[in-house]
Amino acid sequence: MKRDRLIGAILLVVALSAISGLALITVFIFREGVPIILRVGAGQFFLSTDWEPSLGHFGILSMIGGSLAVTVGAAVIGVVFSLGLAIVLTQFAPPALAAALKPAIELLAGIPSVVYGFVGVVTLVPLIRHSLGGPGLSVLAASIVLGIMILPTITSIAIDALQAVPRSYVEGSIALGATRWQTVTMVLLRAARSGIVAAVILGMGRAIGETMAVIMVAGNALALPHSLLDPVRTLTSNIALEMGYASGDHRQALFATGVTLFVIITLLNTAALAVSRRRAGRRRVG
Repeated sequence: MKRDRLIGAILLVVALSAISGLALITVFIFREGVPIILRVGAGQFFLSTDWEPSLGHFGILSMIGGSLAVTVGAAVIGVVFSLGLAIVLTQFAPPALAAALKPAIELLAGIPSVVYGFVGVVTLVPLIRHSLGGPGLSVLAASIVLGIMILPTITSIAIDALQAVPRSYVEGSIALGATRWQTVTMVLLRAARSGIVAAVILGMGRAIGETMAVIMVAGNALALPHSLLDPVRTLTSNIALEMGYASGDHRQALFATGVTLFVIITLLNTAALAVSRRRAGRRRVG
């Protein structure tokens, strides 16, 4: 009994240490970043595109727009391929093929982001430049690279969501005369909708927090994008590019940018958790 209590106490300390670390990081970021927002004004900080720290101008709207454009583009690309892969692996592929392909897809998550960025710079950026015009370093390039990077996350969660649908749903649909594809689109996807939505939200959170690959392929221009071929700078890129030499209000403004990013990712994760709990609640009711 004493040994069990000791192990329980150790596990509790480990769990609390992780929570305490997160709390300390949160307090530190907000303590460093919120004062500059209050001093400059929330409207000026969030709704201005004028980012000139040396002149005391701290407007991050262009970076918010760049982050959202890249994230939405990555989500569109990632969802199409991820959902297609999940459907094929769970409904159409032979079990042996599915067992081989799923680990291969999950291995993509282990590739360092700098490798994705390097491949994008060497192959994707010149292809976009020569085929579509523009500098090549653009929203489109960043969206494609991030779409590939979030593919394992969305695919894995979507597979779990599809496999969680009771087999009787599929069998009942086919017994009523529906084709395999009609069963997938009208029954399976609707039944797994909450899980798929949660997968997409988590994928977007992964995309909006990416830094290195985006720095390498997005172009880092301080302007709101008006086209997929325009270069952009994201919130994460701005922090990584300027934190090394920032000081004073400039440094605080970068922490405020981190606060903005922290809030966006927290909202996305909260939305994914709410959707997942809603799905679990419906399953218990059913």
